[in-house]
Amino acid sequence: MNESYVECLVKTRPNLFLKFLKILLIMLTVVFFIIGMGMYIWPALIVALVTGVGTYFVWLHSDIEYEYLYVDRELTIDKVFVKSRRKRVGSYSMERMEVVAPFRSHHLDGYKHRQCKVKDYGIGVQEQPDQRYAIYYEGNLKIIISPSPELIKALKNSAPRKVFTD
Repeated sequence: MNESYVECLVKTRPNLFLKFLKILLIMLTVVFFIIGMGMYIWPALIVALVTGVGTYFVWLHSDIEYEYLYVDRELTIDKVFVKSRRKRVGSYSMERMEVVAPFRSHHLDGYKHRQCKVKDYGIGVQEQPDQRYAIYYEGNLKIIISPSPELIKALKNSAPRKVFTD
């Protein structure tokens, strides 16, 4: 049996707004905690607790990685929060994929005017050279990923007429 296994981990670029919000919430937590403890004001301690919880949730969503796992003609994508928590965001079969090509490829010209739902599991920004790939899945879904060359090679070996590397 010809079974292939490739794992790829991609870190997203940090969102500047989330960084700013995290720093702001940390500062507010410290200020309200000091005010609450210094003057024994309970509402300030409650606000410090709420901003501390808010800081935790912003921190969870500010450090995100995507893990692409390709096993025997199925691509599974997991979202990893702060290198400790994981959530499965999708599982995609090669039989249902229409085309896999670089984001600016001429092979995607026939798909550009489709009204598709877009799911971005890539790094979040365009680099030079652009390493993102677009996957059109079942005609109504466009998936954007930033795979490694090994993952693209495994996809191309399993479906050479659907995967393009130009």
